[in-house]
Amino acid sequence: MSMGAYDEAEHERREKQASTVDADFDDERTIYHGQVEYDSGDSTEALLNQFQKIKSN
Repeated sequence: MSMGAYDEAEHERREKQASTVDADFDDERTIYHGQVEYDSGDSTEALLNQFQKIKSN
């Protein structure tokens, strides 16, 4: 078969493969225990000043 030739069997195989759904996975949600903390850090002005210092070096 030459490059680019139409292969009906291959097309049907790919179509069948694309239309199936794999449902063999654990559907339960994972439960996490713990805490999340956010550090807002410096003010925007302080962060911009730090950025300018880094950029100028």
